[in-house]
Order: sequence, then C-alpha cells, then structure tokens
Amino acid sequence: MPLTILTDSDVRALLLELTREDIVELQTSLAESLHEYSTGTQETGCCAAYQPPRIQIARKNGQTTLFMPASSRQTVGMKIVSLAQPAAAPSKKGSMSSTSSGREPSLSSDMSGLTLTPASTMSTSTTASTVSGGSFVPPSSVASQQSTTPKGSLTLLDSNGNPLGLVNAEELTAFRTALAACMMFNKRHLTHTVTVFGAGKQAFWHIRLAMLLRANEIRHINVINRSFDRASRLLQELFVTGEESWKKNTKISILSSEFGEYGRLLKEEVRKADVIFCCTPSLEPLFPAEFLTSNEGRKKGRYISAIGSYKPHMTELHPDIFRQAVEPDHHHHHHKHARKGGVIIVDSLESCLKEAGEIIQAKLRPEHLVEIGELIMIKKAAHKEIEMGGEGEKGLLEWLQRGNVLYKSVGFGLMDLVVGGDLIRLAGERGIGTIIKDF
Repeated sequence: MPLTILTDSDVRALLLELTREDIVELQTSLAESLHEYSTGTQETGCCAAYQPPRIQIARKNGQTTLFMPASSRQTVGMKIVSLAQPAAAPSKKGSMSSTSSGREPSLSSDMSGLTLTPASTMSTSTTASTVSGGSFVPPSSVASQQSTTPKGSLTLLDSNGNPLGLVNAEELTAFRTALAACMMFNKRHLTHTVTVFGAGKQAFWHIRLAMLLRANEIRHINVINRSFDRASRLLQELFVTGEESWKKNTKISILSSEFGEYGRLLKEEVRKADVIFCCTPSLEPLFPAEFLTSNEGRKKGRYISAIGSYKPHMTELHPDIFRQAVEPDHHHHHHKHARKGGVIIVDSLESCLKEAGEIIQAKLRPEHLVEIGELIMIKKAAHKEIEMGGEGEKGLLEWLQRGNVLYKSVGFGLMDLVVGGDLIRLAGERGIGTIIKDF
C-alpha cells in the first residue's frame, strides 16, 4: 500500500498552487462532510458518533498538545499538534498603509513610500470613553513573539487500517480553518472592506482565500496587530504570493496597536468593516463590545469569524457581542438595525460549548448555536426552492447574506482528515510530495 508523505514545504507549495475552482471544490467536500457530521446517521463515517473527543496534555511551560482522532467516509486518522501559550513582548510603534502596486514589494523598494509615525509624536485623548476607543488597551497576548502556530502531523489510514498519508499539520491547520470560515464569507452580499486581527498563518490564509474567492469585490484589507514588524512581513508575503489583480485593485493597510491614536482608529476600522476575521490566541477581547453593540454599531450587517481562541479562558470577541446576537429582536429600537439570526454559527456544538471562551463566558446554551454543516444544507435547499419559484427561507437568506453573522470555531479532527485527504489526492495528481510504494 503506497504511503504519501507531505512535508510543510510540500503542503505550502500545493496550497499556493490552488485556484479559485480548487478552493470551491475543497469547500464543497468539507461542507458535505460537516453536514454528515451534524445530521448523518451511523451509516456514514463522518457522523458525530464516529468522532471521539480530543485529548489534551497541558505542560507547566504553557505547551499544550492536542490529540484529535477522527473518521471520514473513506479514512480514519489522528492529528497531533502542540501549541505554545502566548507570551507578551514589546513591539514596534507605528501605523502603515499603502495602496497595492503591480510590483513585488519590499521595505526598501515598493514599500518605501509607506509612512511610519512614531506614537511619541501623536497625542491620545485621556478623556476618551470606552465607546470612542480612546482609552482601550489592546490585550498583551497579541504581542507574542513566540510562535503560537500549531505544530505537528496528521496520520491518515484507509478503512482497513492501511497507512495512506503522513502530512505536516502546521500549514494544513491554518488552511482548513480558513477554508471553513470562508464558507459563509463567500455568500455575503458585501465584502468591500475586510479587517483582520492577527498576522500569523491563520491571518495569511484567511486573507488569501478571501482574495481568491472575492478579489473583484474586495477594495480594502486592514491588518490589525500589535507587532508592526510581524504585520509588515505578512503584507510582504501576501504581495509576493498574490495575483497581479490583487496588487492593482486592493488597498492594504496595517494598524499597529502602539500607534498614538490606536483606539480611535480601531473603532473606525471595526465599524466600517464588512467582514472581520479574528485570528489571534487572545486572552482578552480585541476591541470594546460597544463598537458593535451600540445603536451605531448595529446599523451595518457584518460577517465576523473568531477562530483564534480555543480554550475557555481565551476570548477574541467580548461575550456581550455574543449575548446580543442571540437576544430576541422585539423591534423596540428607533433605529434601523441589521437583521440578527438569533444564533451563533459554530463548527461543532459540543466542542464549542466545552472549549470556546466567548460562548462559555456569554453563558450560551445549545439552542443558541447552530452547526455550520447543518446550516449550509438548509441554505442550499432554500436557494433551490427560490429558483423553482417558491419563497424559500427568505429571512434566513437575508440574515446570512446581509445581517450580523457570527461564526465561532475551535476546530476538530474531521476537518483535518477531510482536507488532508483531498490534499493527498491533489498532491498525487500534481507530483508533489514523497511516495513510499511499499510501506
């Protein structure tokens, strides 16, 4: 039985080759498996009954190792990854913005026109309220210089236990998380302005997949990160690996949290965003809840994905944002607010109730959550009914396309197994990786 081995560089080379059509195909495969996970019977290998709970080992040095067993239609396997606890560290001061050019950038050439304004030359209001953002202090965990990217491997076996593949999990984990988060994103009506918190691999793949799927519509991407240097490296990487059309049509900016007017600018970026991707292992909210829960903040519908926090004490979004999203809408307000769905979309209801800090701290119950695998198929059925002349679920579609939609993910093994299996297939077709014919 042949065994395919994909190193981290193999996985990255393969992923960077993927076209929009490839991404849509991978999303479809993942969506079908997630649907079977949420609604399937024991006749399918993807159903929840065949997904054992993950096990974790937490060491005193802050290192956490996760063991994530899973079963798909054709395979069984396990991902083992270790994650480092975020540790605060000082970062460069500054704020940077630029309109993309057609050349590959570097700090000494294309990016030489970017402006860097030291915080010491700016003034910050000491009387600003929390709502204005002027007094907001960003969480220190975002400043970590130690990599918190999961490191490990994914092992795949066929239904008879024969080894099929061994895949480095570092790039895979970031990619599969972004692939799922972009399912709902790809259906949004407006994606002109995308704000991303974080500057690691998760941020890279969220931005890259968003651009592959909706490049013609995205006009501004704003990266918010405490480390200015790390964010600028992300920007360079996106330019180098991006398509020419991205560089010509999309403005990319970086906001450092050490900038003198960070609170005010943070509020502006959060408020004007059509899409917000939160990709940090933050222990505290990345911005005040009032930015989105106030009357002004609720006027605009947004798609917000939070995938960075994976433990009960971690939180990227303030729990009040989640509480408001599931409250009944009694229409007692005097302002036009974006439609609420009354639920939070999650990858796994069971996992998020146990591990997602925002959901636990907001004290949400199972009836407040809906799994993305279940929702995707409901949405498809509604579209089909409309195409055949029926009304479909107009309220559901309006909410998913234009309303305030929150997606929370902690990740689970089935996602890795499905995407990893598809990547092994693509690697074989494209001659990437190492194949051991008789393992």
